[in-house]
Amino acid sequence: MIIAFSISPSAPDETGSVSAAVAEVVRIVRDSGLPNETNAMFTNLEGEWDEVMAVVKQAVDAVAARSPRVSLVLKADIRPGYTGQLTAKVERVEERLR
Repeated sequence: MIIAFSISPSAPDETGSVSAAVAEVVRIVRDSGLPNETNAMFTNLEGEWDEVMAVVKQAVDAVAARSPRVSLVLKADIRPGYTGQLTAKVERVEERLR
């Protein structure tokens, strides 16, 4: 499965930024060893249900340690039996654009 998720604290730091909390989430995702990518809006993560949800929980817990309230947006593509789709889906679209 592939998930796209975004986590943010309810309150920014003293400069109005949430980048420190987001950086901690990205660190957790990268340390998971699961295929992932981060863009300006979401972090995409690929793996089995229990694997990706464990990473999301760890990320939520890390942000919750910084803020009394956490926002989580999550979208999932659940397709049993398929792996490597984080890049393969994009490659199929790019192939059609040629």
